[in-house]
Amino acid sequence: MANIKSAIKRVGVNNKKRAQNQSDKSEMRSQIKLVEKFVEANDVESAKSALTVTIKKIDKAVQKGLLHKNAGNRQKARLTKKVNGLSA
Repeated sequence: MANIKSAIKRVGVNNKKRAQNQSDKSEMRSQIKLVEKFVEANDVESAKSALTVTIKKIDKAVQKGLLHKNAGNRQKARLTKKVNGLSA
């Protein structure tokens, strides 16, 4: 455990940020699963509306550094492809 006051503060800040990052990442994953659930159920309208929210969550995760830019783009492309496949 840290003895220096500033190091103790850093540990606390790091713990808070890690908890927030985990929460954001978990929320993003849950949103992705929701879109996939709508795709499985062939619910086009719900899937499209959920996709827009999911894309925002993914972009936010990329912006915060929780997810690599290419990984975010890959996830968005795959989800969009699934949703567009429903309407075709």
